[in-house]
Amino acid sequence: MPPQLLVVGLGNLPHPNTRHSVGHVIVDVLAAWFGIHRSINRSVGGFKGRSDILSFLDDIVSLTLFKPKLLMNIASPSVVSTLHNTVKLPASMVIVHDSLDHKVKVLLVKLEGSANGHNGVRSVIDALGANADFYCFRIGIRWDCAVDPANYVLPDMPLDRLLHWNSIDLDRVCHELGRITLRNRTI
Repeated sequence: MPPQLLVVGLGNLPHPNTRHSVGHVIVDVLAAWFGIHRSINRSVGGFKGRSDILSFLDDIVSLTLFKPKLLMNIASPSVVSTLHNTVKLPASMVIVHDSLDHKVKVLLVKLEGSANGHNGVRSVIDALGANADFYCFRIGIRWDCAVDPANYVLPDMPLDRLLHWNSIDLDRVCHELGRITLRNRTI
């Protein structure tokens, strides 16, 4: 059986292509890149697709992509249900989300730890309890403190940033997913 990986994009479906929904954007880009068809899965409350792909390390990986329908701050039941129905182990799950604290177009990879103020990640940590050892891909959207956060994260993302995640840094995202797959083989 090939190694398994679940990538969850946090975002808000009513606000696509916004800074706050950059997790959804990246999951959509991965789906297009790997040709993974996703459909609504009512039992878990979101859009899910899976395929065995020739991956990041020229090896076969069973990749599941998930985009919750619920708003990110209350999406943890969907995320945890998808985790339990697919990869089982939190260390095989990557949650992709926005980060107000990091520079624009920066990807930071983190295993375990705090939510760093992100309510969507906090809800998943709370739902998993002591087993919250999943990876986070924090996507920098750098907040301009002079603007109310809601007014900053909810307008459409500038086109150059959408294009960035559709091309330049998709390679970095895939590279980091490969590193996680490799680490998980040693567990």
